[in-house]
Parts: sequence; structure tokens; C-alpha cells
Amino acid sequence: MNYLAHLHLGGDAPQQLLGSLYGDFVKGALEGRFPPVLEAAIRLHRQIDSYTDSHPLVLAALARFPRERRRFAGIVLDVFFDHCLARHWGEYAEQPLAQFTGDFYKVLLAEPALPGRLARIAPFMAADDWLGAYGDFAVLEQVFQGIARRLSRPEGMTGMMGEVERLYTPLLADFREFYPQLQAFAAAKRSESPASL
Repeated sequence: MNYLAHLHLGGDAPQQLLGSLYGDFVKGALEGRFPPVLEAAIRLHRQIDSYTDSHPLVLAALARFPRERRRFAGIVLDVFFDHCLARHWGEYAEQPLAQFTGDFYKVLLAEPALPGRLARIAPFMAADDWLGAYGDFAVLEQVFQGIARRLSRPEGMTGMMGEVERLYTPLLADFREFYPQLQAFAAAKRSESPASL
């Protein structure tokens, strides 16, 4: 799962929203580094990633990609699933997407101590509405190009947009089957953690 899904799954409180995003920017042990609610949200982010990476539906979706593409297929699938969520947001959330993202950007920009790379990209994320933009399929090409620039072997992402376009219908079906299960998993994990309440 990518940014939008983690934010949707991690809880509505400001510290939960921040922790849901921090999970992609904070590595290593957490004990005592953050307030309890924020730390619990980072832990949930990690649990969501583990659940997703080992789920049979996700493994089947990854297997749709040609073998030579599979090294990067996980990254691509995360982004594509955010596209599916943004495009079909109304099926999974009551609050309109623009309101959800706008509320989140206010929380993000009000935080004075964002970790590492997130501090650098947060103003751009908000100004260009990265989260809402995922709903536009054409935007994914820009996202893939940005990912490629951060890879040691960026050529592995060449032509990936065409691959995703070819697989669009079955991958969307995979998302529709998987995401409600992931929602249930995340809700159960949130209810288990006193710090996340």
C-alpha cells in the first residue's frame, strides 16, 4: 500500500494520520522516539505492509507481471492500488476524497518536526495534491518516473506504465477483492492497540 491507503487505514486522529505516513520515512526501532499514538500508527503501518506483502491475493496480482518485471512490481502495485482507492474512494469512505486530503494536508503542514525526506516533500505533496492526483491514471507515469530516479537501476521501470495499462482490469479486480480484507485487518489491529485509541 502507498500513502493514500495508509492514511485511510491508520485512523482519523492527527497523530494517527502523521504516523500512518511516517511509516514510509522512519526506519529502525521506535521505542520512545515518538508520542504513543504516533508510534502506534507507525507500527500499524508496518503491520499493514507485512500483511499486504504476504497476502495470497497480492502475490497473485504480482504474478500477473512478467518475470523480468517482478523486482519492481511490488512498488508499482502499491502505487496502482492507491490509484484504485482514489478512483473508487466513495466505495470505501464516507468523507469526500478532497475533504479527506485537505484535512490531512493541514495536519501535515502544521507539524514542525517532520522526519527526513518527508520534511522536504510535504509542501509539494500538499501544493500539488499528490494524494488526490492518484485518481488520474496519467499521473501514475510521473509517479513511476519519480520512483525510477531514486532507484540504483532506474531502467527497470522503463515501460512500466504500458505494463500497468495492459493489466489494468485484472489488477483493479485484485484490488477490489483485497482492499476490504485489508480494511478489516487494519480496523482489528487499531482496536487491539490502546495507544491508538
